[in-house]
Amino acid sequence: MENEEFLKSALKGDINAFQTLFAEFQSQLKSYLYRLLTDRNDVDDLTHDTFIKAFDKLSTFRQDSSLKTWVFTIATHLAYDHLKKLKRWPADAQDQGAYLAINTPEIAQTFRNVHQTSGKGVYEMKEHIDFCFTCISKTLPIENQVALILKDMYDFKVKEICLILNQTEGVIKHLLNDARATMTDVYEHRCALINKNGICDQCSQLNAIFNPKQDQQEQRMKLELVKESTKFNREELFRLRTELVKAIDPLNSTGADLQDIIMSCTRTAVGDKSDFFAP
Repeated sequence: MENEEFLKSALKGDINAFQTLFAEFQSQLKSYLYRLLTDRNDVDDLTHDTFIKAFDKLSTFRQDSSLKTWVFTIATHLAYDHLKKLKRWPADAQDQGAYLAINTPEIAQTFRNVHQTSGKGVYEMKEHIDFCFTCISKTLPIENQVALILKDMYDFKVKEICLILNQTEGVIKHLLNDARATMTDVYEHRCALINKNGICDQCSQLNAIFNPKQDQQEQRMKLELVKESTKFNREELFRLRTELVKAIDPLNSTGADLQDIIMSCTRTAVGDKSDFFAP
């Protein structure tokens, strides 16, 4: 059947037809939710809740947007309800996570175990740049974070983001400009990868720990971001970051398990998680 026929069947109550349509963007939806929530269990729960709520409310779908946009709207509202209970992350969240790992041998050993035993435990600098992007985006107000990720990571149009956030086009453009400016400022101050005055070089430090035989400079110079850093155009550097990040699926990359365990440590350090070893 074509999608239109699946939709007709789903609107008549065929859950299998709806499952077929949902599956077309489920992977992207889960990736999106992970960038917002940074917790795989929460992602699974909210993906399930989104599916149930969307199917239950399918009769209200007026087809004034794509089904994908409509479903992302439901998922975003569920994520918002979850996130508004938590504090925005500080710009030094990664520093706090690193401090916790360094001073908690059991956590550091968990990192090593995942790296050595998981099929997705590889350390690649570009994947940690993705991790970094997610951490810094969590310093933003929720609406700014959502607008930025939808537009720059998943290529939603401004009009679609207007529907998802129930805002005007002018407001969405303001949210995007403000989010990009804020993140660019954080990067300029913190990132030693492209700025010799930056205070954070965690991606290179972790590369040395997990890939001791790799030439760190060689790994750095493979990144277009580093090659362009000598020109130091803030806007272009931010664009290069987003291009690098959007090419990575944080749930299914070669280092997804390692980056997730590092994220879990960071969440514990900033107070989003009470105990690193809790499920």
